[in-house]
Amino acid sequence: MHLSGRDEHRAQARDPSAAVRRNREALLLGLAVLISCSGYAYTGLATTGRIPGGFAGFAGAMACLALVPHLAARRWAPYADPLILPLAVLLSGIGLVLLYRLDFSYGERYSSDPTASNQLMWTVIGVGLCVGVLVALKDHRRLQRYIYLTMAVALVLLMAPAFFPDDTYGAKRWIYLGSLSFQPGEFVKTMITVFFAGYLVIHRNALALTGRKVLGVRLPPGRQLAPILTVWVLSLLVLVLERDLGTSLIFFGLFVVMLYAATERFSWVLCGLLMASAGAVVVGSAEPHVKGRIDAWQHPFEALHSQQAGSDQLAKALFGFGSGGITGTGLGQGHPELIGFAGRSDFILTTVGEELGLAGTMVVLVLYALLAQRGLSTAVAARDPFGKLLAVGLAAALALQVFVVAGGVMGLIPLTGKALPFLAKSGSSLVANWLMVALLIRISDSAGRTRAAREQADRTRAAQE
Repeated sequence: MHLSGRDEHRAQARDPSAAVRRNREALLLGLAVLISCSGYAYTGLATTGRIPGGFAGFAGAMACLALVPHLAARRWAPYADPLILPLAVLLSGIGLVLLYRLDFSYGERYSSDPTASNQLMWTVIGVGLCVGVLVALKDHRRLQRYIYLTMAVALVLLMAPAFFPDDTYGAKRWIYLGSLSFQPGEFVKTMITVFFAGYLVIHRNALALTGRKVLGVRLPPGRQLAPILTVWVLSLLVLVLERDLGTSLIFFGLFVVMLYAATERFSWVLCGLLMASAGAVVVGSAEPHVKGRIDAWQHPFEALHSQQAGSDQLAKALFGFGSGGITGTGLGQGHPELIGFAGRSDFILTTVGEELGLAGTMVVLVLYALLAQRGLSTAVAARDPFGKLLAVGLAAALALQVFVVAGGVMGLIPLTGKALPFLAKSGSSLVANWLMVALLIRISDSAGRTRAAREQADRTRAAQE
Protein backbone atom coordinates (compact mmCIF):
# COMPACT_ATOMS: atom_id res chain seq x y z
CA MET A 1 0.00 0.00 0.00
CA HIS A 2 1.36 3.40 -0.99
CA LEU A 3 0.95 6.37 1.32
CA SER A 4 0.18 9.88 0.20
CA GLY A 5 2.96 12.45 0.48
CA ARG A 6 1.50 13.98 3.66
CA ASP A 7 0.92 10.58 5.31
CA GLU A 8 4.38 9.43 4.36
CA HIS A 9 5.92 12.56 5.89
CA ARG A 10 3.98 11.94 9.12
CA ALA A 11 5.13 8.32 9.20
CA GLN A 12 8.72 9.46 8.83
CA ALA A 13 8.28 11.96 11.67
CA ARG A 14 7.12 9.13 13.95
CA ASP A 15 10.05 6.91 12.95
CA PRO A 16 13.22 8.04 14.73
CA SER A 17 15.54 5.97 12.52
CA ALA A 18 15.14 8.35 9.56
CA ALA A 19 15.94 11.41 11.67
CA VAL A 20 18.96 9.68 13.21
CA ARG A 21 20.35 8.85 9.77
CA ARG A 22 19.94 12.37 8.50
CA ASN A 23 21.42 13.91 11.64
CA ARG A 24 24.48 11.69 11.27
CA GLU A 25 24.72 12.74 7.63
CA ALA A 26 24.53 16.42 8.60
CA LEU A 27 27.35 15.98 11.12
CA LEU A 28 29.56 14.19 8.61
CA LEU A 29 28.81 16.78 5.92
CA GLY A 30 29.89 19.53 8.29
CA LEU A 31 33.15 17.66 8.88
CA ALA A 32 33.67 17.26 5.11
CA VAL A 33 33.15 21.00 4.54
CA LEU A 34 35.53 21.83 7.40
CA ILE A 35 38.27 19.58 6.00
CA SER A 36 37.86 21.01 2.49
CA CYS A 37 37.96 24.62 3.68
CA SER A 38 40.97 23.94 5.90
CA GLY A 39 42.83 22.40 2.96
CA TYR A 40 41.97 25.37 0.75
CA ALA A 41 43.21 27.86 3.36
CA TYR A 42 46.37 25.86 4.05
CA THR A 43 47.18 25.65 0.34
CA GLY A 44 46.93 29.41 0.00
CA LEU A 45 49.17 29.96 3.02
CA ALA A 46 51.74 27.49 1.68
CA THR A 47 51.87 28.89 -1.87
CA THR A 48 51.29 32.62 -1.42
CA GLY A 49 51.77 33.18 2.31
CA ARG A 50 48.19 34.33 2.89
CA ILE A 51 44.67 32.95 2.96
CA PRO A 52 43.23 32.98 -0.58
CA GLY A 53 41.08 35.95 -1.47
CA GLY A 54 38.30 33.65 -2.64
CA PHE A 55 38.19 31.70 0.62
CA ALA A 56 34.78 33.04 1.66
CA GLY A 57 33.32 32.17 -1.73
CA PHE A 58 34.83 28.69 -1.62
CA ALA A 59 33.53 28.08 1.91
CA GLY A 60 30.07 29.28 0.91
CA ALA A 61 30.07 27.10 -2.19
CA MET A 62 31.12 24.02 -0.22
CA ALA A 63 28.44 24.70 2.38
CA CYS A 64 25.79 24.93 -0.34
CA LEU A 65 27.09 21.80 -2.08
CA ALA A 66 26.62 19.95 1.19
CA LEU A 67 23.40 21.58 2.39
CA VAL A 68 21.29 21.38 -0.78
CA PRO A 69 21.59 17.61 -1.37
CA HIS A 70 21.26 17.01 2.37
CA LEU A 71 17.93 18.86 2.45
CA ALA A 72 16.87 16.93 -0.65
CA ALA A 73 17.76 13.66 1.07
CA ARG A 74 15.80 14.70 4.19
CA ARG A 75 12.74 15.30 2.04
CA TRP A 76 12.93 12.62 -0.67
CA ALA A 77 15.33 9.96 0.69
CA PRO A 78 15.12 10.06 4.50
CA TYR A 79 16.13 6.43 5.00
CA ALA A 80 19.22 6.60 2.77
CA ASP A 81 22.67 5.56 3.92
CA PRO A 82 24.14 8.52 5.88
CA LEU A 83 27.71 7.97 4.62
CA ILE A 84 27.30 8.05 0.83
CA LEU A 85 26.69 11.79 0.44
CA PRO A 86 29.41 12.96 2.90
CA LEU A 87 32.00 10.75 1.20
CA ALA A 88 31.12 12.19 -2.21
CA VAL A 89 31.23 15.78 -0.89
CA LEU A 90 34.58 15.19 0.84
CA LEU A 91 36.17 13.66 -2.26
CA SER A 92 34.87 16.53 -4.40
CA GLY A 93 36.24 19.04 -1.89
CA ILE A 94 39.65 17.37 -1.88
CA GLY A 95 39.64 17.49 -5.67
CA LEU A 96 38.90 21.21 -5.68
CA VAL A 97 41.72 21.85 -3.19
CA LEU A 98 44.20 19.84 -5.27
CA LEU A 99 43.23 21.64 -8.48
CA TYR A 100 43.56 25.01 -6.78
CA ARG A 101 47.03 23.99 -5.63
CA LEU A 102 47.96 22.80 -9.14
CA ASP A 103 46.60 25.97 -10.75
CA PHE A 104 49.20 27.97 -8.85
CA SER A 105 52.14 25.85 -10.07
CA TYR A 106 50.83 25.37 -13.61
CA GLY A 107 50.24 29.11 -13.92
CA GLU A 108 53.83 29.85 -12.90
CA ARG A 109 55.45 27.17 -15.06
CA TYR A 110 53.22 26.99 -18.14
CA SER A 111 51.05 30.15 -17.89
CA SER A 112 48.01 27.91 -18.17
CA ASP A 113 44.45 28.91 -17.30
CA PRO A 114 43.09 28.01 -13.85
CA THR A 115 40.81 24.98 -13.67
CA ALA A 116 39.53 24.93 -10.07
CA SER A 117 36.74 27.44 -10.81
CA ASN A 118 35.64 25.39 -13.82
CA GLN A 119 35.68 22.23 -11.72
CA LEU A 120 33.54 23.97 -9.10
CA MET A 121 30.99 24.81 -11.80
CA TRP A 122 30.84 21.15 -12.87
CA THR A 123 30.51 20.11 -9.23
CA VAL A 124 27.47 22.36 -8.92
CA ILE A 125 26.01 20.78 -12.08
CA GLY A 126 26.71 17.29 -10.73
CA VAL A 127 25.09 18.03 -7.37
CA GLY A 128 22.13 19.60 -9.18
CA LEU A 129 21.74 16.42 -11.23
CA CYS A 130 21.93 14.36 -8.04
CA VAL A 131 19.13 16.39 -6.47
CA GLY A 132 17.09 16.18 -9.67
CA VAL A 133 17.35 12.38 -9.70
CA LEU A 134 16.26 12.17 -6.07
CA VAL A 135 13.23 14.35 -6.81
CA ALA A 136 12.21 12.73 -10.13
CA LEU A 137 13.09 9.08 -9.52
CA LYS A 138 10.82 7.92 -6.69
CA ASP A 139 11.61 4.24 -7.20
CA HIS A 140 14.79 2.87 -8.76
CA ARG A 141 12.86 -0.11 -10.12
CA ARG A 142 11.34 2.15 -12.77
CA LEU A 143 14.67 2.02 -14.58
CA GLN A 144 14.12 -1.69 -15.20
CA ARG A 145 11.37 -0.86 -17.70
CA TYR A 146 13.81 0.84 -20.06
CA ILE A 147 16.87 -1.42 -19.99
CA TYR A 148 16.95 -2.12 -23.74
CA LEU A 149 16.45 1.52 -24.62
CA THR A 150 19.19 2.39 -22.13
CA MET A 151 21.55 -0.13 -23.73
CA ALA A 152 20.81 1.15 -27.24
CA VAL A 153 21.60 4.73 -26.23
CA ALA A 154 24.71 3.53 -24.37
CA LEU A 155 26.06 1.73 -27.44
CA VAL A 156 25.53 4.79 -29.61
CA LEU A 157 27.37 6.97 -27.10
CA LEU A 158 30.09 4.37 -26.63
CA MET A 159 30.94 4.18 -30.32
CA ALA A 160 30.35 7.85 -31.16
CA PRO A 161 33.91 9.10 -30.38
CA ALA A 162 35.31 6.79 -33.07
CA PHE A 163 33.63 8.96 -35.72
CA PHE A 164 35.22 12.19 -34.57
CA PRO A 165 38.55 12.94 -36.28
CA ASP A 166 40.54 14.40 -33.39
CA ASP A 167 42.48 12.29 -30.90
CA THR A 168 43.02 13.52 -27.34
CA TYR A 169 46.42 12.37 -26.11
CA GLY A 170 46.28 9.31 -28.33
CA ALA A 171 42.76 8.11 -27.50
CA LYS A 172 39.34 8.80 -29.00
CA ARG A 173 37.08 9.25 -26.01
CA TRP A 174 35.63 12.73 -26.59
CA ILE A 175 32.61 14.04 -28.50
CA TYR A 176 32.89 17.62 -29.77
CA LEU A 177 29.78 19.77 -30.28
CA GLY A 178 31.04 23.20 -31.22
CA SER A 179 32.91 24.61 -28.25
CA LEU A 180 31.51 21.92 -25.94
CA SER A 181 33.08 18.51 -25.40
CA PHE A 182 32.35 15.57 -23.14
CA GLN A 183 33.36 11.96 -22.58
CA PRO A 184 30.32 9.72 -23.21
CA GLY A 185 32.14 6.73 -21.72
CA GLU A 186 31.74 8.22 -18.23
CA PHE A 187 27.95 8.09 -18.56
CA VAL A 188 27.94 4.83 -20.50
CA LYS A 189 29.30 2.86 -17.53
CA THR A 190 26.23 3.84 -15.47
CA MET A 191 23.83 3.15 -18.34
CA ILE A 192 25.40 -0.23 -19.01
CA THR A 193 25.19 -1.04 -15.31
CA VAL A 194 21.44 -0.39 -15.44
CA PHE A 195 21.11 -2.69 -18.47
CA PHE A 196 23.24 -5.46 -16.97
CA ALA A 197 21.22 -5.38 -13.74
CA GLY A 198 17.91 -5.65 -15.59
CA TYR A 199 19.16 -8.30 -18.03
CA LEU A 200 20.69 -10.50 -15.35
CA VAL A 201 17.56 -10.37 -13.19
CA ILE A 202 15.64 -11.89 -16.11
CA HIS A 203 18.23 -14.51 -17.15
CA ARG A 204 20.04 -15.28 -13.89
CA ASN A 205 18.53 -18.78 -13.51
CA ALA A 206 19.55 -19.83 -17.02
CA LEU A 207 23.03 -18.46 -16.47
CA ALA A 208 23.44 -20.05 -13.05
CA LEU A 209 21.87 -23.49 -13.34
CA THR A 210 22.95 -24.82 -16.74
CA GLY A 211 26.24 -25.98 -18.19
CA ARG A 212 28.65 -28.90 -18.04
CA LYS A 213 31.47 -29.59 -15.63
CA VAL A 214 34.98 -29.67 -17.09
CA LEU A 215 37.88 -30.45 -14.71
CA GLY A 216 35.62 -29.68 -11.76
CA VAL A 217 34.49 -26.30 -13.11
CA ARG A 218 30.95 -25.86 -14.38
CA LEU A 219 31.27 -23.98 -17.65
CA PRO A 220 28.36 -22.03 -19.11
CA PRO A 221 26.68 -23.56 -22.17
CA GLY A 222 27.40 -22.16 -25.60
CA ARG A 223 24.01 -20.50 -25.90
CA GLN A 224 24.48 -18.65 -22.63
CA LEU A 225 27.97 -17.54 -23.62
CA ALA A 226 26.42 -15.10 -26.11
CA PRO A 227 26.20 -12.16 -23.65
CA ILE A 228 29.79 -12.38 -22.52
CA LEU A 229 30.98 -12.87 -26.12
CA THR A 230 29.04 -9.78 -27.18
CA VAL A 231 30.50 -7.67 -24.40
CA TRP A 232 33.98 -9.03 -25.16
CA VAL A 233 33.68 -8.04 -28.81
CA LEU A 234 32.37 -4.59 -27.92
CA SER A 235 35.19 -3.99 -25.45
CA LEU A 236 37.72 -4.98 -28.13
CA LEU A 237 36.07 -2.64 -30.63
CA VAL A 238 36.37 0.21 -28.15
CA LEU A 239 40.00 -0.71 -27.59
CA VAL A 240 40.81 -0.88 -31.31
CA LEU A 241 38.71 1.94 -32.76
CA GLU A 242 39.06 4.42 -29.90
CA ARG A 243 42.33 3.21 -28.34
CA ASP A 244 40.65 3.65 -24.94
CA LEU A 245 42.18 1.01 -22.70
CA GLY A 246 40.55 2.30 -19.51
CA THR A 247 36.95 2.24 -20.75
CA SER A 248 37.47 -1.21 -22.25
CA LEU A 249 38.78 -2.63 -18.97
CA ILE A 250 35.99 -1.07 -16.91
CA PHE A 251 33.30 -2.13 -19.37
CA PHE A 252 34.34 -5.78 -19.51
CA GLY A 253 35.31 -6.05 -15.84
CA LEU A 254 31.98 -4.60 -14.76
CA PHE A 255 30.05 -7.23 -16.69
CA VAL A 256 32.10 -10.09 -15.25
CA VAL A 257 31.65 -8.79 -11.68
CA MET A 258 27.89 -8.46 -12.11
CA LEU A 259 27.67 -11.91 -13.73
CA TYR A 260 29.38 -13.43 -10.73
CA ALA A 261 27.15 -11.49 -8.32
CA ALA A 262 24.03 -12.71 -10.14
CA THR A 263 25.02 -16.36 -10.62
CA GLU A 264 27.70 -17.02 -7.95
CA ARG A 265 29.49 -19.15 -10.55
CA PHE A 266 33.27 -18.89 -10.67
CA SER A 267 33.21 -20.22 -14.24
CA TRP A 268 32.02 -16.82 -15.46
CA VAL A 269 35.00 -15.15 -13.79
CA LEU A 270 37.32 -17.74 -15.32
CA CYS A 271 35.87 -17.23 -18.79
CA GLY A 272 36.10 -13.47 -18.37
CA LEU A 273 39.75 -13.55 -17.30
CA LEU A 274 40.72 -15.86 -20.18
CA MET A 275 38.90 -13.74 -22.76
CA ALA A 276 40.28 -10.50 -21.36
CA SER A 277 43.81 -11.92 -21.45
CA ALA A 278 43.37 -13.12 -25.04
CA GLY A 279 42.01 -9.76 -26.16
CA ALA A 280 44.77 -7.85 -24.38
CA VAL A 281 47.48 -9.95 -26.03
CA VAL A 282 46.02 -9.53 -29.51
CA VAL A 283 45.27 -5.81 -29.29
CA GLY A 284 48.43 -5.03 -27.30
CA SER A 285 50.61 -6.50 -30.01
CA ALA A 286 48.70 -5.02 -32.96
CA GLU A 287 47.48 -1.53 -31.92
CA PRO A 288 50.42 0.94 -31.79
CA HIS A 289 48.98 3.27 -29.13
CA VAL A 290 48.14 0.42 -26.73
CA LYS A 291 51.48 -1.23 -27.46
CA GLY A 292 53.23 2.04 -26.64
CA ARG A 293 51.48 2.24 -23.27
CA ILE A 294 52.51 -1.32 -22.48
CA ASP A 295 56.12 -0.61 -23.43
CA ALA A 296 56.17 2.53 -21.27
CA TRP A 297 54.75 0.48 -18.39
CA GLN A 298 57.35 -2.26 -18.75
CA HIS A 299 60.28 0.15 -19.10
CA PRO A 300 59.22 3.40 -17.39
CA PHE A 301 62.70 4.82 -16.74
CA GLU A 302 63.90 4.21 -20.30
CA ALA A 303 61.16 6.58 -21.38
CA LEU A 304 63.02 9.44 -19.67
CA HIS A 305 65.35 9.46 -22.68
CA SER A 306 62.53 9.19 -25.21
CA GLN A 307 61.48 12.11 -27.39
CA GLN A 308 57.83 11.01 -27.41
CA ALA A 309 55.58 13.46 -25.55
CA GLY A 310 54.11 12.06 -22.39
CA SER A 311 56.18 8.88 -22.42
CA ASP A 312 58.11 9.86 -19.29
CA GLN A 313 55.06 10.59 -17.14
CA LEU A 314 55.11 7.27 -15.30
CA ALA A 315 58.79 7.62 -14.38
CA LYS A 316 58.21 11.15 -13.06
CA ALA A 317 55.18 9.93 -11.14
CA LEU A 318 57.21 7.20 -9.46
CA PHE A 319 59.85 9.76 -8.50
CA GLY A 320 57.07 11.95 -7.08
CA PHE A 321 55.68 9.12 -4.96
CA GLY A 322 59.17 8.31 -3.76
CA SER A 323 59.96 11.88 -2.76
CA GLY A 324 56.74 12.13 -0.74
CA GLY A 325 57.75 9.50 1.77
CA ILE A 326 55.36 8.75 4.62
CA THR A 327 53.95 12.20 5.38
CA GLY A 328 54.74 14.12 2.18
CA THR A 329 56.37 17.45 1.52
CA GLY A 330 53.23 19.41 2.44
CA LEU A 331 50.60 20.98 0.18
CA GLY A 332 52.24 23.49 -2.13
CA GLN A 333 55.76 22.32 -1.33
CA GLY A 334 56.24 19.70 -4.07
CA HIS A 335 56.60 19.84 -7.86
CA PRO A 336 53.71 17.79 -9.33
CA GLU A 337 53.55 20.17 -12.29
CA LEU A 338 56.69 18.52 -13.71
CA ILE A 339 54.50 15.68 -14.98
CA GLY A 340 52.82 18.09 -17.39
CA PHE A 341 49.19 18.20 -18.48
CA ALA A 342 48.35 14.80 -16.95
CA GLY A 343 48.97 16.12 -13.44
CA ARG A 344 45.40 17.41 -13.46
CA SER A 345 43.79 14.18 -14.71
CA ASP A 346 44.84 10.62 -13.87
CA PHE A 347 48.19 11.74 -12.42
CA ILE A 348 46.52 13.98 -9.85
CA LEU A 349 47.06 11.08 -7.44
CA THR A 350 50.78 11.79 -7.76
CA THR A 351 50.14 15.20 -6.18
CA VAL A 352 48.61 13.43 -3.20
CA GLY A 353 51.53 11.00 -2.99
CA GLU A 354 54.20 13.69 -3.22
CA GLU A 355 52.69 16.38 -1.00
CA LEU A 356 50.62 14.31 1.44
CA GLY A 357 52.78 11.20 1.34
CA LEU A 358 51.83 7.58 1.78
CA ALA A 359 49.50 8.58 4.63
CA GLY A 360 47.52 10.97 2.43
CA THR A 361 47.38 8.48 -0.44
CA MET A 362 46.02 5.81 1.88
CA VAL A 363 43.39 8.23 3.21
CA VAL A 364 42.17 8.97 -0.33
CA LEU A 365 42.10 5.28 -1.27
CA VAL A 366 40.26 4.44 1.96
CA LEU A 367 37.63 7.08 1.13
CA TYR A 368 37.09 5.40 -2.24
CA ALA A 369 36.98 1.99 -0.56
CA LEU A 370 34.40 3.26 1.95
CA LEU A 371 32.20 4.63 -0.84
CA ALA A 372 32.39 1.32 -2.71
CA GLN A 373 31.71 -0.56 0.54
CA ARG A 374 28.60 1.52 1.20
CA GLY A 375 27.43 0.60 -2.30
CA LEU A 376 27.93 -3.10 -1.54
CA SER A 377 26.24 -2.66 1.84
CA THR A 378 23.31 -1.10 0.02
CA ALA A 379 23.20 -4.14 -2.26
CA VAL A 380 23.05 -6.48 0.74
CA ALA A 381 20.25 -4.45 2.33
CA ALA A 382 18.18 -4.10 -0.87
CA ARG A 383 15.21 -6.45 -1.10
CA ASP A 384 14.60 -6.46 -4.84
CA PRO A 385 17.02 -8.33 -7.19
CA PHE A 386 17.31 -5.41 -9.59
CA GLY A 387 18.32 -3.02 -6.80
CA LYS A 388 20.86 -5.52 -5.48
CA LEU A 389 22.57 -5.96 -8.83
CA LEU A 390 22.39 -2.25 -9.68
CA ALA A 391 24.08 -1.31 -6.38
CA VAL A 392 26.76 -3.98 -6.92
CA GLY A 393 27.39 -2.68 -10.42
CA LEU A 394 27.65 0.96 -9.37
CA ALA A 395 30.06 0.08 -6.56
CA ALA A 396 32.09 -2.12 -8.92
CA ALA A 397 32.25 0.61 -11.59
CA LEU A 398 33.68 3.06 -9.06
CA ALA A 399 36.17 0.53 -7.68
CA LEU A 400 37.29 -0.56 -11.16
CA GLN A 401 37.88 3.02 -12.31
CA VAL A 402 39.90 3.83 -9.19
CA PHE A 403 41.90 0.63 -9.70
CA VAL A 404 42.75 1.24 -13.37
CA VAL A 405 43.73 4.87 -12.66
CA ALA A 406 45.66 4.32 -9.43
CA GLY A 407 47.18 1.10 -10.76
CA GLY A 408 48.41 2.88 -13.89
CA VAL A 409 49.87 5.84 -12.00
CA MET A 410 51.65 3.54 -9.55
CA GLY A 411 53.02 1.26 -12.26
CA LEU A 412 50.90 -1.79 -11.44
CA ILE A 413 49.18 -1.85 -14.85
CA PRO A 414 49.60 0.13 -18.09
CA LEU A 415 48.36 3.72 -18.06
CA THR A 416 44.76 4.17 -19.17
CA GLY A 417 44.29 7.95 -19.15
CA LYS A 418 40.97 7.77 -17.28
CA ALA A 419 40.07 10.50 -14.81
CA LEU A 420 40.32 9.73 -11.10
CA PRO A 421 36.71 9.95 -9.79
CA PHE A 422 35.79 13.24 -8.08
CA LEU A 423 39.44 14.42 -7.86
CA ALA A 424 40.61 14.90 -11.43
CA LYS A 425 39.78 17.72 -13.82
CA SER A 426 36.92 16.33 -15.88
CA GLY A 427 33.41 17.69 -16.07
CA SER A 428 31.97 14.55 -17.66
CA SER A 429 33.45 12.26 -15.04
CA LEU A 430 32.35 14.48 -12.16
CA VAL A 431 28.73 14.74 -13.33
CA ALA A 432 28.57 11.00 -14.08
CA ASN A 433 29.92 10.17 -10.61
CA TRP A 434 27.30 12.35 -8.94
CA LEU A 435 24.66 10.53 -10.98
CA MET A 436 26.04 7.29 -9.56
CA VAL A 437 25.82 8.74 -6.04
CA ALA A 438 22.18 9.71 -6.60
CA LEU A 439 21.27 6.17 -7.66
CA LEU A 440 23.02 4.67 -4.65
CA ILE A 441 21.19 7.07 -2.34
CA ARG A 442 17.88 6.15 -3.94
CA ILE A 443 18.50 2.40 -3.62
CA SER A 444 19.70 2.70 -0.03
CA ASP A 445 16.62 4.76 0.83
CA SER A 446 14.38 2.02 -0.54
CA ALA A 447 16.29 -0.61 1.46
CA GLY A 448 16.15 1.48 4.64
CA ARG A 449 12.45 2.17 4.17
CA THR A 450 11.71 -1.55 3.81
CA ARG A 451 13.76 -2.41 6.88
CA ALA A 452 12.08 0.32 8.96
CA ALA A 453 8.61 -0.90 7.89
CA ARG A 454 9.53 -4.47 8.84
CA GLU A 455 10.86 -3.39 12.23
CA GLN A 456 7.73 -1.32 12.86
CA ALA A 457 5.56 -4.32 11.97
CA ASP A 458 7.55 -6.50 14.37
CA ARG A 459 7.10 -3.96 17.18
CA THR A 460 3.39 -3.72 16.50
CA ARG A 461 3.01 -7.49 16.51
CA ALA A 462 5.01 -7.79 19.70
CA ALA A 463 2.84 -5.13 21.39
CA GLN A 464 -0.33 -6.92 20.36
CA GLU A 465 0.96 -10.20 21.76
